[in-house]
Amino acid sequence: MKNIKIDLKNTNVTDKEIVKYAEEVKRIHEDLHKRAGNKKDFIGWLELPNNYDKKEFDKIKKAAEKIKKDSEILIVIGIGGSYLGARAVIEALNSTFYNLQSDRKTPLILYVGNNLSTNYINDLIEIIGNKDFSINVITKSGTTTEPAIAFRIFKDLLEKKYGKEGARERIYATTDKAKGALKTLATKEGYETFVVPDNVGGRYSVLTAVGLLPIAVSGIDIEKLMQGAAEQREEALAGGVQSVEAQYAMNRQMLSHTGKHVEILAAYEPSFRFMAEWWRPLYGECEGKGQTGRF
Repeated sequence: MKNIKIDLKNTNVTDKEIVKYAEEVKRIHEDLHKRAGNKKDFIGWLELPNNYDKKEFDKIKKAAEKIKKDSEILIVIGIGGSYLGARAVIEALNSTFYNLQSDRKTPLILYVGNNLSTNYINDLIEIIGNKDFSINVITKSGTTTEPAIAFRIFKDLLEKKYGKEGARERIYATTDKAKGALKTLATKEGYETFVVPDNVGGRYSVLTAVGLLPIAVSGIDIEKLMQGAAEQREEALAGGVQSVEAQYAMNRQMLSHTGKHVEILAAYEPSFRFMAEWWRPLYGECEGKGQTGRF
Protein backbone atom coordinates (compact mmCIF):
# COMPACT_ATOMS: atom_id res chain seq x y z
CA MET A 1 0.00 0.00 0.00
CA LYS A 2 2.92 2.37 0.67
CA ASN A 3 3.81 2.34 -3.04
CA ILE A 4 0.35 3.43 -4.20
CA LYS A 5 0.21 7.04 -5.37
CA ILE A 6 -2.86 9.06 -6.30
CA ASP A 7 -2.39 11.72 -8.98
CA LEU A 8 -4.99 14.47 -9.44
CA LYS A 9 -3.26 16.20 -12.34
CA ASN A 10 -5.48 17.11 -15.28
CA THR A 11 -8.59 17.20 -13.09
CA ASN A 12 -10.72 20.12 -11.94
CA VAL A 13 -9.90 19.56 -8.26
CA THR A 14 -8.41 22.65 -6.58
CA ASP A 15 -6.08 22.90 -3.58
CA LYS A 16 -8.89 24.65 -1.69
CA GLU A 17 -11.19 21.66 -2.24
CA ILE A 18 -8.49 19.26 -1.07
CA VAL A 19 -8.12 21.15 2.22
CA LYS A 20 -11.91 21.24 2.66
CA TYR A 21 -12.27 17.50 2.06
CA ALA A 22 -9.36 16.68 4.35
CA GLU A 23 -11.22 18.31 7.24
CA GLU A 24 -14.43 16.49 6.32
CA VAL A 25 -12.68 13.12 6.03
CA LYS A 26 -11.13 13.57 9.47
CA ARG A 27 -14.56 14.28 10.99
CA ILE A 28 -16.22 11.34 9.23
CA HIS A 29 -13.36 9.02 10.18
CA GLU A 30 -13.68 9.85 13.88
CA ASP A 31 -17.46 9.49 13.76
CA LEU A 32 -17.27 6.08 12.06
CA HIS A 33 -14.94 4.64 14.67
CA LYS A 34 -17.13 5.89 17.50
CA ARG A 35 -20.08 4.02 15.99
CA ALA A 36 -18.23 0.80 15.11
CA GLY A 37 -19.89 -1.14 17.93
CA ASN A 38 -23.43 -0.15 16.92
CA LYS A 39 -25.11 -3.25 15.46
CA LYS A 40 -27.47 -1.17 13.34
CA ASP A 41 -24.66 0.58 11.51
CA PHE A 42 -22.93 -2.58 10.22
CA ILE A 43 -19.47 -1.05 10.51
CA GLY A 44 -17.98 -3.46 13.03
CA TRP A 45 -15.53 -4.49 10.29
CA LEU A 46 -13.51 -1.38 11.20
CA GLU A 47 -12.39 -3.14 14.39
CA LEU A 48 -12.21 -6.71 13.06
CA PRO A 49 -8.47 -7.32 12.80
CA ASN A 50 -8.12 -6.60 16.53
CA ASN A 51 -11.56 -7.13 18.01
CA TYR A 52 -12.96 -10.55 17.13
CA ASP A 53 -14.18 -13.71 18.85
CA LYS A 54 -11.04 -15.73 19.66
CA LYS A 55 -13.03 -18.87 20.56
CA GLU A 56 -14.80 -18.73 17.20
CA PHE A 57 -11.43 -18.23 15.53
CA ASP A 58 -10.04 -21.40 17.16
CA LYS A 59 -13.18 -23.28 16.14
CA ILE A 60 -12.66 -22.17 12.55
CA LYS A 61 -9.09 -23.51 12.55
CA LYS A 62 -10.20 -26.88 13.98
CA ALA A 63 -13.00 -27.22 11.43
CA ALA A 64 -10.58 -26.36 8.61
CA GLU A 65 -8.20 -29.10 9.75
CA LYS A 66 -11.04 -31.64 9.82
CA ILE A 67 -12.15 -30.68 6.31
CA LYS A 68 -8.57 -30.98 5.06
CA LYS A 69 -8.37 -34.52 6.46
CA ASP A 70 -11.70 -35.92 5.30
CA SER A 71 -12.48 -34.01 2.08
CA GLU A 72 -10.96 -33.66 -1.36
CA ILE A 73 -13.36 -30.80 -2.18
CA LEU A 74 -14.98 -28.01 -0.18
CA ILE A 75 -18.12 -26.61 -1.77
CA VAL A 76 -18.64 -22.99 -0.70
CA ILE A 77 -22.30 -22.04 -1.08
CA GLY A 78 -22.93 -18.30 -1.04
CA ILE A 79 -23.61 -15.22 -3.13
CA GLY A 80 -22.11 -11.71 -3.17
CA GLY A 81 -20.14 -10.93 -0.04
CA SER A 82 -20.76 -14.43 1.26
CA TYR A 83 -18.12 -15.79 -1.09
CA LEU A 84 -16.40 -13.00 -3.07
CA GLY A 85 -14.10 -11.84 -0.26
CA ALA A 86 -12.91 -15.37 0.48
CA ARG A 87 -12.42 -16.15 -3.19
CA ALA A 88 -10.51 -12.89 -3.71
CA VAL A 89 -8.07 -13.77 -0.90
CA ILE A 90 -7.71 -17.42 -1.95
CA GLU A 91 -6.96 -16.53 -5.58
CA ALA A 92 -4.63 -13.67 -4.65
CA LEU A 93 -2.51 -15.57 -2.12
CA ASN A 94 -2.43 -19.08 -3.56
CA SER A 95 -0.86 -20.30 -6.77
CA THR A 96 -2.64 -19.13 -9.91
CA PHE A 97 -3.27 -22.80 -10.70
CA TYR A 98 -4.07 -23.87 -7.14
CA ASN A 99 -7.15 -25.86 -8.14
CA LEU A 100 -5.26 -27.69 -10.90
CA GLN A 101 -2.25 -28.89 -8.90
CA SER A 102 -2.18 -32.69 -8.74
CA ASP A 103 0.04 -32.64 -5.65
CA ARG A 104 -2.18 -30.15 -3.80
CA LYS A 105 -2.28 -31.00 -0.07
CA THR A 106 -5.49 -29.10 0.65
CA PRO A 107 -9.03 -29.52 -0.72
CA LEU A 108 -10.18 -28.13 -4.02
CA ILE A 109 -12.31 -25.04 -3.28
CA LEU A 110 -15.34 -24.73 -5.56
CA TYR A 111 -18.19 -22.22 -5.44
CA VAL A 112 -21.92 -22.51 -6.05
CA GLY A 113 -25.07 -20.66 -5.05
CA ASN A 114 -24.07 -17.47 -6.86
CA ASN A 115 -26.19 -18.20 -9.93
CA LEU A 116 -29.17 -20.31 -11.04
CA SER A 117 -27.46 -22.02 -13.98
CA THR A 118 -28.36 -25.70 -14.26
CA ASN A 119 -25.34 -26.20 -16.55
CA TYR A 120 -23.01 -24.83 -13.85
CA ILE A 121 -24.55 -27.01 -11.13
CA ASN A 122 -24.49 -30.16 -13.26
CA ASP A 123 -20.88 -29.51 -14.27
CA LEU A 124 -19.98 -29.12 -10.59
CA ILE A 125 -21.73 -32.38 -9.67
CA GLU A 126 -19.74 -34.08 -12.43
CA ILE A 127 -16.47 -32.68 -11.07
CA ILE A 128 -17.30 -34.00 -7.58
CA GLY A 129 -17.97 -37.49 -8.93
CA ASN A 130 -16.96 -40.02 -6.26
CA LYS A 131 -14.65 -37.65 -4.40
CA ASP A 132 -15.13 -36.95 -0.71
CA PHE A 133 -16.53 -33.49 -0.13
CA SER A 134 -17.91 -31.12 2.48
CA ILE A 135 -20.16 -28.05 2.30
CA ASN A 136 -19.80 -24.60 3.82
CA VAL A 137 -23.14 -22.85 3.33
CA ILE A 138 -22.96 -19.12 4.03
CA THR A 139 -26.09 -17.00 4.37
CA LYS A 140 -27.26 -14.84 7.25
CA SER A 141 -30.96 -15.32 6.58
CA GLY A 142 -30.97 -18.69 4.87
CA THR A 143 -33.66 -17.51 2.45
CA THR A 144 -31.59 -15.97 -0.37
CA THR A 145 -32.80 -17.85 -3.45
CA GLU A 146 -29.55 -18.94 -5.16
CA PRO A 147 -27.74 -20.30 -2.06
CA ALA A 148 -30.95 -21.87 -0.71
CA ILE A 149 -31.48 -23.87 -3.91
CA ALA A 150 -27.81 -24.90 -4.15
CA PHE A 151 -27.79 -26.00 -0.52
CA ARG A 152 -30.80 -28.28 -1.03
CA ILE A 153 -29.16 -29.90 -4.04
CA PHE A 154 -25.75 -30.51 -2.45
CA LYS A 155 -27.15 -31.46 0.98
CA ASP A 156 -29.16 -34.12 -0.83
CA LEU A 157 -25.99 -35.32 -2.58
CA LEU A 158 -24.18 -35.56 0.76
CA GLU A 159 -27.02 -37.50 2.39
CA LYS A 160 -27.21 -39.97 -0.51
CA LYS A 161 -23.44 -40.49 -0.38
CA TYR A 162 -22.81 -40.60 3.38
CA GLY A 163 -26.25 -41.07 4.92
CA LYS A 164 -27.96 -38.46 7.09
CA GLU A 165 -25.55 -38.93 10.02
CA GLY A 166 -22.46 -38.83 7.85
CA ALA A 167 -23.70 -35.78 5.95
CA ARG A 168 -24.28 -33.94 9.22
CA GLU A 169 -20.54 -34.16 9.91
CA ARG A 170 -19.73 -32.56 6.56
CA ILE A 171 -22.06 -29.56 6.63
CA TYR A 172 -20.78 -26.27 8.09
CA ALA A 173 -23.27 -23.42 8.33
CA THR A 174 -22.14 -19.80 8.62
CA THR A 175 -25.19 -17.77 9.53
CA ASP A 176 -26.93 -15.57 12.10
CA LYS A 177 -26.12 -16.43 15.71
CA ALA A 178 -29.76 -16.65 16.84
CA LYS A 179 -32.37 -16.50 14.08
CA GLY A 180 -33.16 -17.21 10.45
CA ALA A 181 -34.05 -20.23 8.34
CA LEU A 182 -30.51 -21.63 8.15
CA LYS A 183 -29.84 -21.16 11.87
CA THR A 184 -33.10 -22.95 12.69
CA LEU A 185 -32.26 -25.85 10.38
CA ALA A 186 -28.65 -26.07 11.60
CA THR A 187 -29.78 -26.26 15.22
CA LYS A 188 -32.39 -28.89 14.40
CA GLU A 189 -30.01 -31.05 12.35
CA GLY A 190 -26.92 -30.53 14.50
CA TYR A 191 -24.67 -28.92 11.89
CA GLU A 192 -21.53 -27.16 13.10
CA THR A 193 -22.27 -23.44 12.93
CA PHE A 194 -20.28 -20.24 12.70
CA VAL A 195 -21.51 -16.71 13.24
CA VAL A 196 -21.97 -13.76 10.91
CA PRO A 197 -21.56 -10.89 13.43
CA ASP A 198 -24.59 -8.61 13.79
CA ASN A 199 -22.58 -5.44 13.22
CA VAL A 200 -20.74 -6.60 10.09
CA GLY A 201 -22.37 -6.36 6.67
CA GLY A 202 -21.98 -9.35 4.36
CA ARG A 203 -19.81 -7.51 1.82
CA TYR A 204 -17.33 -6.61 4.56
CA SER A 205 -17.28 -9.97 6.34
CA VAL A 206 -14.14 -11.58 4.89
CA LEU A 207 -12.30 -11.40 8.25
CA THR A 208 -15.12 -13.28 10.00
CA ALA A 209 -16.03 -16.96 9.66
CA VAL A 210 -17.68 -16.03 6.35
CA GLY A 211 -14.27 -15.73 4.73
CA LEU A 212 -11.89 -17.30 7.22
CA LEU A 213 -13.17 -20.90 7.06
CA PRO A 214 -12.75 -21.41 3.29
CA ILE A 215 -9.53 -19.39 3.36
CA ALA A 216 -8.11 -21.64 6.09
CA VAL A 217 -9.20 -24.79 4.23
CA SER A 218 -7.26 -23.57 1.17
CA GLY A 219 -4.07 -23.68 3.24
CA ILE A 220 -3.62 -19.96 3.94
CA ASP A 221 -2.42 -19.10 7.46
CA ILE A 222 -5.35 -17.09 8.86
CA GLU A 223 -3.30 -16.06 11.92
CA LYS A 224 -0.90 -14.22 9.60
CA LEU A 225 -3.81 -12.90 7.53
CA MET A 226 -5.35 -11.27 10.62
CA GLN A 227 -1.93 -9.97 11.68
CA GLY A 228 -1.40 -8.39 8.27
CA ALA A 229 -4.87 -6.82 8.34
CA ALA A 230 -4.19 -5.41 11.81
CA GLU A 231 -0.88 -3.92 10.67
CA GLN A 232 -2.48 -2.33 7.62
CA ARG A 233 -5.26 -0.95 9.80
CA GLU A 234 -2.74 0.67 12.14
CA GLU A 235 -0.86 2.12 9.19
CA ALA A 236 -4.07 3.62 7.81
CA LEU A 237 -5.02 5.08 11.21
CA ALA A 238 -1.55 6.54 11.71
CA GLY A 239 -1.61 8.11 8.25
CA GLY A 240 -4.87 9.95 8.87
CA VAL A 241 -5.98 11.99 5.86
CA GLN A 242 -2.60 11.30 4.20
CA SER A 243 -3.20 7.52 4.15
CA VAL A 244 -3.89 5.88 0.79
CA GLU A 245 -7.33 4.83 2.04
CA ALA A 246 -8.35 8.38 3.02
CA GLN A 247 -6.84 9.85 -0.15
CA TYR A 248 -8.83 7.41 -2.29
CA ALA A 249 -12.07 8.29 -0.47
CA MET A 250 -11.42 12.03 -0.77
CA ASN A 251 -10.40 11.97 -4.39
CA ARG A 252 -13.28 9.87 -5.70
CA GLN A 253 -15.71 12.21 -3.93
CA MET A 254 -14.04 15.33 -5.28
CA LEU A 255 -13.91 13.93 -8.79
CA SER A 256 -17.57 12.97 -8.57
CA HIS A 257 -18.49 16.51 -7.54
CA THR A 258 -16.64 17.87 -10.58
CA GLY A 259 -18.78 15.77 -12.91
CA LYS A 260 -16.65 12.63 -13.16
CA HIS A 261 -19.09 9.80 -12.39
CA VAL A 262 -17.47 6.86 -14.16
CA GLU A 263 -14.98 4.83 -12.12
CA ILE A 264 -12.85 1.98 -13.43
CA LEU A 265 -10.79 -0.49 -11.43
CA ALA A 266 -8.49 -2.39 -13.76
CA ALA A 267 -6.62 -5.42 -12.41
CA TYR A 268 -3.84 -6.41 -14.80
CA GLU A 269 -2.62 -9.13 -12.45
CA PRO A 270 -4.77 -12.26 -13.11
CA SER A 271 -4.67 -13.36 -9.48
CA PHE A 272 -6.36 -10.06 -8.56
CA ARG A 273 -9.38 -10.71 -10.76
CA PHE A 274 -11.66 -11.48 -7.84
CA MET A 275 -10.34 -8.54 -5.84
CA ALA A 276 -11.95 -6.47 -8.59
CA GLU A 277 -15.12 -8.58 -8.47
CA TRP A 278 -15.27 -8.05 -4.70
CA TRP A 279 -14.62 -4.29 -5.06
CA ARG A 280 -17.69 -3.91 -7.25
CA PRO A 281 -20.31 -4.75 -4.57
CA LEU A 282 -18.22 -3.04 -1.87
CA TYR A 283 -18.60 0.26 -3.69
CA GLY A 284 -21.14 0.11 -6.51
CA GLU A 285 -23.88 -1.84 -4.78
CA CYS A 286 -23.48 -0.25 -1.35
CA GLU A 287 -23.48 3.31 -2.70
CA GLY A 288 -26.10 2.49 -5.29
CA LYS A 289 -28.61 1.71 -2.56
CA GLY A 290 -28.30 5.31 -1.41
CA GLN A 291 -28.57 6.66 -4.97
CA THR A 292 -24.95 7.86 -4.76
CA GLY A 293 -23.16 5.20 -6.79
CA ARG A 294 -20.79 5.80 -9.68
CA PHE A 295 -20.99 4.04 -13.00
